[in-house]
Amino acid sequence: MEIASMSQAMQLHAQILKAGKEEQTNPKTLSKVFTFSALSSSGDLNYARLILRSLQTTNSYYFNTLIRAHAHGPHPIQALSLFLSMYNNQNPHITPKPDKFTYTFTLKACAKLRRIHEGRQFHGLIHKIGFRKDRHIQNSLIHFYSSCEEPDCAYVIFEKMCNRDVVSWTSIIDGFVDDGRPIEAIRLFDQMVNDGFNPNDATVVSVLRACANTGAITIGQRIHRLAEERNLTSKTNVSTALIDMYAKCGCIDSANLVFNETENKDVFCWTAMVSGLASHGRSEEAINLFSQMEMHELKPDERTITAVLSACRNVGWITKAFSYFRNMKKKYGVKPTIQHYGCIVDLLSRAGHLNDAEEFIKTMPIEPDAVLWRSLLWASKIHGDNNRFERLMKELQLLEMGSTDIGSYVLIGNIYASVGKWSHKAKVRELMNQNELLKPMGSSKIEVDGVVHEFSAGHSGHPEAKRIYRKLCEIDEELRENGYCPKLSEVLLDIDDEEKAFQLRHHSEKLAVAFGLIKRSQGSDIRIVKNLRSCEDCHSFMKAISKVYERQIIVRDRIRFHYFKDGECACKDYWPVNGSNLDQVLLHPGPIHHLMKLVYSVYMEGQLEIDSIWILYRRG
Repeated sequence: MEIASMSQAMQLHAQILKAGKEEQTNPKTLSKVFTFSALSSSGDLNYARLILRSLQTTNSYYFNTLIRAHAHGPHPIQALSLFLSMYNNQNPHITPKPDKFTYTFTLKACAKLRRIHEGRQFHGLIHKIGFRKDRHIQNSLIHFYSSCEEPDCAYVIFEKMCNRDVVSWTSIIDGFVDDGRPIEAIRLFDQMVNDGFNPNDATVVSVLRACANTGAITIGQRIHRLAEERNLTSKTNVSTALIDMYAKCGCIDSANLVFNETENKDVFCWTAMVSGLASHGRSEEAINLFSQMEMHELKPDERTITAVLSACRNVGWITKAFSYFRNMKKKYGVKPTIQHYGCIVDLLSRAGHLNDAEEFIKTMPIEPDAVLWRSLLWASKIHGDNNRFERLMKELQLLEMGSTDIGSYVLIGNIYASVGKWSHKAKVRELMNQNELLKPMGSSKIEVDGVVHEFSAGHSGHPEAKRIYRKLCEIDEELRENGYCPKLSEVLLDIDDEEKAFQLRHHSEKLAVAFGLIKRSQGSDIRIVKNLRSCEDCHSFMKAISKVYERQIIVRDRIRFHYFKDGECACKDYWPVNGSNLDQVLLHPGPIHHLMKLVYSVYMEGQLEIDSIWILYRRG
């Protein structure tokens, strides 16, 4: 008899109880009822626990099944409690000792809980009892360390494995992607294929995420062909990953093609497409697609609503955004999160509705974070509402609200710099040093001939650095002749205009576009992925290049895509206000700065042979 519901499970259990004491005390007769109760989505975990407690003698299968169920359930801490009851029990006839399967499920619970300390203790026990060479346990350890943001520990285990399988490779690849190391993840995938392993759908999804993060469209297309050859594209999770990859690599039409070819679309598939359209500024298409999703009677989740609100935000649809926001709980059953509130605040702030934005934040049913207040604070400055700006600066004390929130320090430091309060900015920098906070460097990636190249501001470690900087000087001169003028206000340092222009010239996306112009054939698109929002000067710079060099340049920043063509951007110069752009090489002004400029000019003339001529001082 196959069990399909708890009522059937309970009926079968009743029949076992009626059959007599022998059947009741035989664990095998209860295994079907127990397994359904513990592992089925229609089961009842509490009922499974009652069954286990009723057994006078049992085996490890029952405990392992319950530990597995708790590890995947909402309360994984219960899995650790069950393990301890097994480990500490002195009577193996009543409670069995943990076996190798027990440890795999327990490590899964530690991974879900992000309990690095407990997981390391289990790792020590595994070594002590001699299970360390078991492949399933090694795979579980790789997953555990990766989930706890310790990918290097995971890689040590992976490197020592003698008998890897597709799960081993997938776990380490996925861990590297999660840790923000997508280029290394792609390298591992290529190594896996070269070693003769056949990737499964989970592997393909992981490496497609890496391609999406780096904008590696050529590699992504190669993975797409491989997935088709192995008949993996019929799986919805692979189709969803392909949609996401193409969208994030700037090929929204290819994403749409995959979407239309996907037969069994789930909410994740629809969300990926809606989000992709929104990020490309095709907001009307995104909203229309969401309406189609509703007609298919699919229930949107939190991410779907975020994508819809982002579509509204990117084109300034305040009324429509509020309509979706107000109905999301009643109509869709989705409780608003801080991300949803953030979309509304950003939308109101950009539109200059500062009173509405502030009132919205103050009446939120959940505690607003520093990010929301930062949006309003910077918008007040941008829109010239100095009274609100001064009041919020006094009231909020953002540096106390988020003492480890680097964005607040950067924003306030930049605001002080924008009004020439250099001593105040120096104090902010001192606070950052006291709290051991470092500003993340802006970076831009570009793929050329299947290889991803990454640049940071002022970066000189690239093998073709000299050629890139020469090209950048050439571009700068030609653009100036055609009317481009650097927006010196973007450099928030107490230095002269010449030095500010020098700073601006070496932002990461400018280095990437110079490299693209060198390497990409005439007429081909240049695609760049940036980890932060683009500054206003870089935005103007890209518009100018697209006109002078007759190229389409596609830049994906942290918020959306920008399509530059014929001197215009598809965003119509409408994108979120930015008070904390970090993509600047911040050199100390004064004699040392002039010395670096001199060294740079000597380097460019070929009179200096050193690996790197940049001595970078970070000034807040």
